Amino acid sequence: AVEGCCHGHLDDIYDRIEQLERQNGYQVDLVLICGDFQAMRTEADLSCMAVPRKYLAMGDFPKYYTGEKVAPILTIIIGGNHEASNYMWELYHGGFLAPNMYYLGAAGVVQFNGIRIAGLSGIYKFHDYKIGHYETLPYDQGSMRSIYHVRQYDVQRILQLSPVDICLSHDWPQYMERHGNYNALMRRKPHFRSDAETGRLGSPPLLEVLKKVRPSWWFSGHMHVKYEATFKHDDQVVVKEANPDEIQIDFDDDDEAPPQEQSEPGPEVSPPQPSSSAIPSRPGASETKFLALDKCLPKKDYLEIIDFPAPLNNDPPKFTFDTEWLGIVRATNQYFSRTKRQQSLPADNVLRPLIEENIRWVKDNIGDDKDIAEVQAFSMTSPGPDPAFQDDRLPQPISYTNPQTVAFCEMLGIPNNVN
Repeated sequence: AVEGCCHGHLDDIYDRIEQLERQNGYQVDLVLICGDFQAMRTEADLSCMAVPRKYLAMGDFPKYYTGEKVAPILTIIIGGNHEASNYMWELYHGGFLAPNMYYLGAAGVVQFNGIRIAGLSGIYKFHDYKIGHYETLPYDQGSMRSIYHVRQYDVQRILQLSPVDICLSHDWPQYMERHGNYNALMRRKPHFRSDAETGRLGSPPLLEVLKKVRPSWWFSGHMHVKYEATFKHDDQVVVKEANPDEIQIDFDDDDEAPPQEQSEPGPEVSPPQPSSSAIPSRPGASETKFLALDKCLPKKDYLEIIDFPAPLNNDPPKFTFDTEWLGIVRATNQYFSRTKRQQSLPADNVLRPLIEENIRWVKDNIGDDKDIAEVQAFSMTSPGPDPAFQDDRLPQPISYTNPQTVAFCEMLGIPNNVN
């Protein structure tokens, strides 16, 4: 099951999936959520989410965090631009936000029964792209937003991957609107036209990732519209590429959160039916099917059920680290920056041998496709919601060291630069 923007509506998502399973006689094994997850543990986390105050809400997540409820299906999550960024930062390398809910981190790759799933959290803003991960609590108005802006360091690491099967991102790859029914999209969302015509509707770094990792599917949220497209990798269409270093007027939408009230009346959405997509053999798919989905509200196209043949047939499915990604993380951790100054990764002729050496280290010392549960186990770092909380002043968050990050770094033998 693929879901667009969550905005804290976990109960609605899981209830809808259960309804579709009953109606259609299939079983959903995995849920993918494309950002704006909003993993609020306690009221202090609200002070770290960049939305107008009227949109601050705990949502359903605290029930799953405290164990009152448990996600009925393994759920893989990336971050968007409306998040409890302090909690996401604790798990920069990835980890369980709650039992059965796994966050891919700022960038990450995992395997589910052999299906390689890569993700990049956040959104692209050119003015923060080349800086380091400098933000520390307490966040000011600038760092509260910059912390979820995609960094070149994380993109460069993803670009070292061999082809994957699925990519998740919050915003769209640049120019993706041109690979589907463009006119229908502009009729439905006319305010997209100006950005589409100037190459600013999507993310230039994600376009680079799309061309390099060549997934079978790419799923996104953020734009609050369902949109399908097909990116053919062998097409030689010349499109003017946007220069990420170019000075632009930045119409930042970070200050505006999607309305949470009921959506306008519309036609009843028909239940999504499974569709088939063969997992490509390496070196990657000749075309990538792109699907963007809406936010979780009534009569919105926020959910799609898709059938993926898996390379492995384990029951229960195996949920593992990706060996290549672990090698990349280990090779590049020395360049991880906690200041605004961020050096680029070295040239390929230097970096590739380093990555290959570290992949061999991972195979020798950790093994191929290590079960994630053998290394990382969910544990509460912050308390849950305060029943006596009065909505007058939000408490300041505390910085926690997450045991899952410690365990991940110890597994790879790298320093814990996150904390």
